[in-house]
Amino acid sequence: MIAFKKSRSAVFAGCLLAALTAAAPASAGGFAVREQSAEFQGMSFAGDAAAGGGLSGMFWNPAVAGYAPKGYSSESDAAGIFGHVNETATVGPGLLALPADSGNIAPPALVPGSYTAYRISPQAVLALSINSPFGLTTKVASPWAGQTLERTSVIRTYDYVPTIAYTLAPGLSLGAGLQIEQIDAHLTGAFGYSSASPLVTLDGNDTAVGYSLGINWNPSPQASIGLGYKSAVTHNLSGTDSISSAPVSNAVTARLTLPEIVTLSARQMLTDKARLTGTIEWTGWHRLQQFSANCSVAGPPFCSGAGATATGSTIPLNWHDSWMFALGGEYDFSRQLTLRTGAAYELSPIQNPDERTPRLPDQNRFWLSGGASYKLNEMIGVDVAYSHIWGLGGGIEVVDALGQPFAADVSSSVDIVSAALKFKLNP
Repeated sequence: MIAFKKSRSAVFAGCLLAALTAAAPASAGGFAVREQSAEFQGMSFAGDAAAGGGLSGMFWNPAVAGYAPKGYSSESDAAGIFGHVNETATVGPGLLALPADSGNIAPPALVPGSYTAYRISPQAVLALSINSPFGLTTKVASPWAGQTLERTSVIRTYDYVPTIAYTLAPGLSLGAGLQIEQIDAHLTGAFGYSSASPLVTLDGNDTAVGYSLGINWNPSPQASIGLGYKSAVTHNLSGTDSISSAPVSNAVTARLTLPEIVTLSARQMLTDKARLTGTIEWTGWHRLQQFSANCSVAGPPFCSGAGATATGSTIPLNWHDSWMFALGGEYDFSRQLTLRTGAAYELSPIQNPDERTPRLPDQNRFWLSGGASYKLNEMIGVDVAYSHIWGLGGGIEVVDALGQPFAADVSSSVDIVSAALKFKLNP
């Protein structure tokens, strides 16, 4: 017998949480976006926080910027994410009139990343990274049995991180950065179980500040160990909710804390041409134990009536901390060409069916990746990478926006293709 644990009074806040945090499922734990480096993607992100690779390692560890070359250097990355996520409803009133199959809810997405660094002295480097660390897009193209829980989710975050790195001694670098993070969210869902049901729309945005810290140590010329920390960032989102059948909207606020991330990586030379890399990463999703949403006044569609969330509603979420374990390697085929590969296993913060929703059917996942770098000359280089991700099971058992039980089976996989252009200029 299926046990549906969420009450009706929790549904609006849960839907708003999805509006603010929905992501293309299975691309990374929770709704994080890991695809920030073509170089490290080629090793399933093994070694990403240890110096010795490209400048994009500063996303995980700002101390990596301390190993930038003399003068100016930059790296521009772009990842194309092609998700294949299908949900098949097995329980719910929508099955009486609507298709059970959602179709593929993960349309293609593009994730850019940019890194620049300038060495101002033999010891100090100033750097800047611009990334989108959380959120992607999910969309159901037509009415389906789970439409009260999912039609469209568009989430974008923008991080601007000015960074300074300083070399304390040969082989020992410290780094610190200021995270300036903006989040924008847009969600729609149906208010009913027919193809003519009106659509509910939720919007929200905010800008908040966090920080990053890191250290890198080279115990020998053949080894590098890096430890990076990205702080939690608390957003106080403000926005509106509305319904297409009524020409009014209501102001909504919500408090959301995006998690801290700790990344430990190592890089070890095996021969003059071969290197072994590894990473262990922890993400503090325990911060999403509960979630609060508030309406400014009673009003449609969810802020009035029995059992609805008007003000001050707090719901349990009970998300778990997540882990990723990655192992990879590189081989210099020639002076110009480097080949790499890697595999990873990632534990999702969503481990139980009542924590998983059609907007975020996150699962444990396995990564397998390959990539290459090619130096066009002493100033310019390119990276390419490909990854395939397998979602490792996990269904949905929740209560929908109208207080009815809903269950679905989920299948997911993701293909990722990325490329980067690297440039350095020594004055």
